[in-house]
Amino acid sequence: MPELSALELLLSVARLGSLGQAAKEHGISQPAAGSRIRYLERLVGLSLIERSPRGSHLTPEGAVVADWARDVIRAASALDTGVAALRAERNSRIRVAASMTIAEYLVPSWLVELRRRHPQVAVSLQVANSAQVAQLVLDGEVDVGFVEGPNLPDGLSARTVGIDELRVVVAPGHPWARRRRPVSAATLANTSLVHREPGSGTRYTLEEVLGAHGELAAPLFELSSTAAIKSAVEAGAGPAVLSSLAVAEDLAAHRLVGVPVEGVDLHRTLRMVWPTGRQPTGALRDVIAVVGASEAPTTETTGSKV
Repeated sequence: MPELSALELLLSVARLGSLGQAAKEHGISQPAAGSRIRYLERLVGLSLIERSPRGSHLTPEGAVVADWARDVIRAASALDTGVAALRAERNSRIRVAASMTIAEYLVPSWLVELRRRHPQVAVSLQVANSAQVAQLVLDGEVDVGFVEGPNLPDGLSARTVGIDELRVVVAPGHPWARRRRPVSAATLANTSLVHREPGSGTRYTLEEVLGAHGELAAPLFELSSTAAIKSAVEAGAGPAVLSSLAVAEDLAAHRLVGVPVEGVDLHRTLRMVWPTGRQPTGALRDVIAVVGASEAPTTETTGSKV
């Protein structure tokens, strides 16, 4: 993989049309910039920049690499922001807790946008399952939480921040991968699955929607991370039900196969929660504004089902 600094330099050349101007922007000499670009070209085995008396511009191959590089730089920025929030001291900061799926797939982009809009706002992040997140908010351990489950304990107000779909996934060699018809809800309920631990929003949602279709089979395994579940399914342990956010890349790469289900709605609401009666103020309003922009907000008093 190229170093991020080399990819950033390539993007600067594309934007400025000059290797010298790009070098100046990055605080390095033009010979150092040229050396960095040549190293990048040797690494990828392609000519990326054409130089002329009028400046520098990207080759067709360089333009494609630059487009990919933008995604890498954005992902690195999200990683940096997310890690900083995880390790941040909690004094004088907005304290946030998020369920694992939301923390992995949504929170990083929210934090990047928050930093862009309000660089003065500092956030610390705790990651837990949905039941634990709700309790952290009720206990005053965090200022706001993000959860996946259909029910919440009394004492919390909630706002919808997204809609997610649970997907049944199996390994390519599993018999369900070759089915021509959807799996029935009753069959799914009676099949031993690779599950998240009790208290997980994914696990709770599945138990709620399948409860009307018979007694649920005992789990094959109970694992506390999405990555562990995907690895177990890919290795042939059995089916699992996971967020569409979590399995999108695995389905596209054919590491896992999605199995349609009939007779049950596997959509669920993702929500932001805070203590009832406490109106968000100051920096917390900034957090809510950034997150709420991703979905038309619907506020509710909890204890109710979604």
